[in-house]
Amino acid sequence: MNKKLLTVAISAILLTACDDDTKTVEVIKEVEVIKEVPVQEVTQVKNVILMIGDGMGPQQVGLLEEYAQRAPNSTYKNKGNQTALSKLAAGGHLGLSLNAPHGATGSLVTDSACSATQLATGIAAGSEMIGLDAEGNKVATILEKAKAAGKATGLVSDTRITHATPAAFAAHMPHRSYEAEIAEQLVRSGNVDVMLSGGARVFVPKSTPDNAELKAQFDALGMPSSVYKKSKRGDETNLVVEAKEQHGYGLAFDKAQLNSFEGEKVLGLFANSGMNDAIAYKACQQNDNCSQPSLKEMTIKALDILSKDEDGFFLMIEGGQIDWAGHANDAGWMLNELLKFDEAVEAVHEWVKDRNDTLVVVTADHETGSFGFSYSKHERPEAQTLSGDGMYVNGVAKEYHPKFNFGPLAQLDKLYAQTGTFFDILAAAAPDEAYENVSGSTWQATIADMTAYTVTLDNAAKVGQSVYDENSADMIPAFEDFSDFYVYAKEDYTGKIARALASEQNVVWGTGTHTAAPVPVYAYGPQGVTKQFSTMQHHVDIANKMMTALGLTE
Repeated sequence: MNKKLLTVAISAILLTACDDDTKTVEVIKEVEVIKEVPVQEVTQVKNVILMIGDGMGPQQVGLLEEYAQRAPNSTYKNKGNQTALSKLAAGGHLGLSLNAPHGATGSLVTDSACSATQLATGIAAGSEMIGLDAEGNKVATILEKAKAAGKATGLVSDTRITHATPAAFAAHMPHRSYEAEIAEQLVRSGNVDVMLSGGARVFVPKSTPDNAELKAQFDALGMPSSVYKKSKRGDETNLVVEAKEQHGYGLAFDKAQLNSFEGEKVLGLFANSGMNDAIAYKACQQNDNCSQPSLKEMTIKALDILSKDEDGFFLMIEGGQIDWAGHANDAGWMLNELLKFDEAVEAVHEWVKDRNDTLVVVTADHETGSFGFSYSKHERPEAQTLSGDGMYVNGVAKEYHPKFNFGPLAQLDKLYAQTGTFFDILAAAAPDEAYENVSGSTWQATIADMTAYTVTLDNAAKVGQSVYDENSADMIPAFEDFSDFYVYAKEDYTGKIARALASEQNVVWGTGTHTAAPVPVYAYGPQGVTKQFSTMQHHVDIANKMMTALGLTE
C-alpha cells in the first residue's frame, strides 16, 4: 500500500462578513490519498520438492485419513487427528492426475518406470523404460535440467536408489531391470548431489561375498556386512569406491553416519536391497534401536544439504514400499507404509511452511492392488434398540438392524497393530518356500501370530492351494478370481493370505498389479504456482508445470 500526500488548493470560496463585503479566501488543505498497489503474484520458485507415494491412489489416501481421524487409538491424536497430507491440502491446492502411458499410442495402465519418466520429462514414455521418450530417445529430466541451471539435486527412496522411480529422474535405459548400469549412470553423470536409499548390491563388485580383501575394504569404509552381503553385478566394478575417490561423494551406510555427514555430495546406501519395511521401522522405533535412517530422517538431511545451494534445488522423495504392500495385498503393512510416508511429508511441510520460494508436489505414480474397504455378510451386526423418535413405524417401536457388516472402526487399530508383513508370514510358515505343503492349522497359527485376526481353518487351508506353472516349472498360488492379474509367481501367495483375511478385515483387493485410477495431486507453495494443479491433469502436465515453475523451460 502506497500513501501520497496531495496538496489541494481550494479557492474562490465566498465568505460573507457582517458588512456584506465579499472576500475571496484561498484555503490550502493537505489530503491523504491512499493508493492500493496489488501484490505481484509469485509464478516462479527457486526450489521444487516432488514427493511420490508409490502405489498411493485415492483408496490408500482414504485408508490413511480414516486411520488418522477415526481409529480409536490413532497415533495422530496428539496432532489433532490431522495428517501432514491434509495440511498440504488445507494450505495449498488439490487435484487429480491420470498416469497411464500418454498419447494415442499409449496403454491403459502404467508401471513405475514409465510413470516416473513422464513425471520427470513431461513427455510420453513407454512401459518399463527409464528416462526415454516413447520412441526410445533419451530425454533430459527435470533433475538434469535443474543441475544444468546450477541448482543442487537429490534423490531419496526407501526402496533402492536404482529402482524404477528414482532411476527415471537421472538415468536413461531401455528397461528398468538394468540396475547395475543405472547405478553407473547415477554415480558417473555428476547430476545427482544427494542419493539416499538402499540397493548397495549393484554398487559392489561381483566377487564381494567371497572376497576377503573387498570385505576388509568395505569394513574400513564403515559399511556393515548386511549392506555388502550380496552383489547383483556381473563384473568387478566397485562403484562405492569410485564414487568416493573419483566423483567426490561422501559415503554413509547407517543412521549415525548420515547424521554426522557435513559435505555437499553424499551417496547413502543403507541396505543391500530395499530398506526396512514400515512394520520393522515401527518396531525399532519402539525399541530405540534403529540402525537405518527413516524416510523422514533422509528427507531432513537431504533438505539440509541441498538448501545450502543459493541457486536452489530439485529433490525427489519416494515412499516406495506403499506399492510393495499393495502388490502383496497386505492392508496392515500398507497402512504402516502410509504412516511412514506421511512422516516425511510432515518434515517437508515444517521446512516449507514459512517460505514463498518453494513448490511442493505430492502425488503417486499409480494405484496398486485395487484396494478398498467393503461391506459384507460376514458377522452381520446384532439388532439394537435405539431411543430416537424416528424408530417408530405406525406407533410401533422398531429395532435398528442393518442387513450387512459395514466395518467397525476398530479395524483401523487392528491393521496398524500388525507385527509382520505377509512376506514375514510366508517365511515363518514355510522357510523352504514349499507353501503348498503347509497345513491349514500352520497358516492359521502364523497369521494369528503376526496379525490381530484369527481366520477360519477352512480359509487358512486355502492359502497354500497351488497349481503347477509350466513357465517357471514351479508350484504357484491357485487363484479362484483374477488369476491373470497375479503375475509374480511365489510372491503372490501373499494374495492368498489377503483372501483368507478379507472377511475379517472388511478389505477387498482386485489385483496383484496396478490400476489406472487417477491419483491425488497435492500442491503447496505460492498460490500463483500451485493453483494450476487444482484440476484433472496427466503426469506429463505435472512435469511441465514443475519445470515452468523452476524456470527450466526452453
